[in-house]
Amino acid sequence: MSSLVRHVTIDCSDAYALASFWAQVLESKVSGDDRPGDPEALVDSPGAGLLFIQVPEKKSVKNRVHLDLQPQDRTRDEEVERLLGLGATLVDDQRRPDGTGWAVLADPEGNEFCVERSKGEREKA
Repeated sequence: MSSLVRHVTIDCSDAYALASFWAQVLESKVSGDDRPGDPEALVDSPGAGLLFIQVPEKKSVKNRVHLDLQPQDRTRDEEVERLLGLGATLVDDQRRPDGTGWAVLADPEGNEFCVERSKGEREKA
């Protein structure tokens, strides 16, 4: 059998705080073993979990890898608004008048991620 991706690991300055943000994004939870101040924190998610590791360096350049989110029970635009309410910021709006495109957001530590159209929106196109 081949290997599977177990975690996507993200360097950050506050592992628990950033894991808490992403737990809300994914409507999941931070591992019960993790506490504020811990040097690492895990968010379990279908597929691969997100593992946040505290490092001393600040983010300084564009991500080499980023997450693309596809809403499951709401539209892309509804999800963008929800995530902005959780503390994300809009970095680049690639949404087009015909409904295609995506939005690039950043989490509270500046890590970019994209929000794509939902499956239902793609099927309507």
